[in-house]
Amino acid sequence: MTTPLTGTQDLAMVSISMLGIPHDGNSSFMKGAAEGPAHIRPELHSDAYSLWTETGTDLGQVGRLIDHGDIQFNDSLDHWEAIELGVGRVLDTGNPLICLGGDHAITHPIMRAVRKRHPKLTILHIDAHPDIYHSYQDNPRSHTSPFARIMEEGLADRLIQIGLRTINDHHRAQFDRFGVEYVEAGHCSRELELDLQTPVYLSMDIDALDPAFAPGVSHREPGGLSTRQVIDLIHRIDQPIVAADIVEYNPRCDISNMTALVATKLLKEIAGMMIKTHASAA
Repeated sequence: MTTPLTGTQDLAMVSISMLGIPHDGNSSFMKGAAEGPAHIRPELHSDAYSLWTETGTDLGQVGRLIDHGDIQFNDSLDHWEAIELGVGRVLDTGNPLICLGGDHAITHPIMRAVRKRHPKLTILHIDAHPDIYHSYQDNPRSHTSPFARIMEEGLADRLIQIGLRTINDHHRAQFDRFGVEYVEAGHCSRELELDLQTPVYLSMDIDALDPAFAPGVSHREPGGLSTRQVIDLIHRIDQPIVAADIVEYNPRCDISNMTALVATKLLKEIAGMMIKTHASAA
C-alpha cells in the first residue's frame, strides 16, 4: 500500500528539472541513443496520456516540471566537460534533476557534477548490464564502463545494481574491487529491501526491462524486469532522490513507440518520487 503524501505546503515547493543529453559517441555496438530525448518529450506532452503520477502529483501543474532543453555539443569543449558544466548549471537551481540520454557513458560526467553538491550519495543502478568494465574496446569512456570511472573517482559512497543478467568474471572482480552490491534479475521480488541510508542518484537503463516491454534498445537482453517491477522498485525508494538519468533508449530499434512510452512512464514516476521524498525530508 502506498503511503499518502502529507505536508502539501512542502510538496508545493518542489519542482523537477529535466535536461536532455543527446550523446551516444561511446556506444559500442549501435548508435541511436542520442535521439532519445527528442522522442521522449512528445510522449510526455501527448494529449493521449495524463501527466499525473501514481504517487498523486500532477506534473502538468505550472512550474512543476521545468525543461532546460538539451546540452549542445561541439568540438570547442570536451564533451565530458560540457556535460558536467551543463548539469551543474541546472543543479544550481536547487531542484532535483532528471537527465534524458543518451548512452550510459553520460552518467560519469553527470555524477561529477552531482557529487560536488552531495557529499553523501548512494547510486541505485537499474540495468541488464553492470557497465563496470575497466575499459571496453580500448575506450575507458565506453558506455560499458561508467561505473568503473565513477567508483575510481569516489563519486558515490555506495553502488547498488539491480536487474543484472550478463555478469562475467571481470565484472565479479570489479564488484569485489569496488564493494558493489548487486541483485540479479532472477532475484528481484516484491520483498527486496533497498536499505537506503543517504540521498540517492537513480540511474535507469531502459534495457533493464525485458525486451517484451521495451524493445527499443541497442542491447536486448531477454529475461528482464517488467515495467511494473521497475515502477515498484522506484516507489520503494525512501531517501531523497537528488538526480537521475534515463539512458540507452534507442528510437531506431523501437516498435510503435512502445519504449518511448515506457521511458516516459518511468520519467513521470521518478519525478513523482523525487517530489514525495523531498517533501518527506522537508
